Amino acid sequence: MKKHIKPLRLQGLPADLREEIKRARLKREWSQRELAAKIGLPQPHISAIESGEIVPRYDTLLDLVRVLDHDILLVPRTLVPAVQSLIRAQSEPGSMEQPLYAADEDETSSDMRSKDEF
Repeated sequence: MKKHIKPLRLQGLPADLREEIKRARLKREWSQRELAAKIGLPQPHISAIESGEIVPRYDTLLDLVRVLDHDILLVPRTLVPAVQSLIRAQSEPGSMEQPLYAADEDETSSDMRSKDEF
């Protein structure tokens, strides 16, 4: 039996998402005007998104987070705590976490050589 999901119309983006957008913008030392120019929006629109006054369209939100070097992921609810834990661990100062994959071809080949030497 399928469970009916009631549609939800957001009154504003969740506070943690708005705060992360603002934090990422400030980390790059961009004003709202600079961020708006990068994605082709007026500055008051960025202000309204950050304050929760408006909910951006999905494509606008995607442009916004990607220009801030972030992304939006669809995660099964059961895995949300694990993903949040990984994000917290990665963002902690002095984190010893290593990426799960190499950033480029040179890192991959040097890793393979060092493993072959043993």
